[in-house]
Amino acid sequence: MKSQVLQLIQRLRIVAIVRLDDLSQAVNISSALAAGGILAQEFTLTNPDALRVLPEVKQSLTSQGYETAIGVGSVRNLTEAQAALAAQADFIVSPITSVPIIQACRQAQVAVMPGAYTPTEIALAWDSGADVVKVFPARALGPGYIKDVLAPMPYLKLMPTGGVDLTNIKTFLTAGAVALGIGGNLIDAKAIQASDWAAVTNIARQYSEAAAHA
Repeated sequence: MKSQVLQLIQRLRIVAIVRLDDLSQAVNISSALAAGGILAQEFTLTNPDALRVLPEVKQSLTSQGYETAIGVGSVRNLTEAQAALAAQADFIVSPITSVPIIQACRQAQVAVMPGAYTPTEIALAWDSGADVVKVFPARALGPGYIKDVLAPMPYLKLMPTGGVDLTNIKTFLTAGAVALGIGGNLIDAKAIQASDWAAVTNIARQYSEAAAHA
């Protein structure tokens, strides 16, 4: 399961970050993203409903025949990690490097992507057992930073998150990122509020195709 999740993320190269105040339409949101080729989706704990909707989303996408990886993000401590694991998250993402979170995920054989910023933090996250290191926030760092970090540490698997959009997807991936975490630029809150699922799917398709051709 863990290897399949990581293979899916590295093959499709985008993790959609669903950070919304209202998750009452979570199944429709997730289905619209999947229809556009975005099959790795992260529901963040900034909304307390994330853990509740996770099983519903997974069941719905599976029934539609999609191969997906549905995870939990914004995990900040061991208690939250344990709750996400109990909810059957396919992967766990954190904005920080927390060794207890990494250890809990490794013990449960669930993919873990801790956040890090500096080369030292990135190396610590990797050496502590991260499957992928979320370089966050990447907005001010840019693709050149990813290339520079990988020069002396080419074995790292990095997922820049923050500030990624259609204009820089190719540059980040060319720099060596194995995947990209994308939130607000991919998840159109206005389209979701209007229940315009075709628009959500259209944006998702633009991103998935951009990643595929990078």
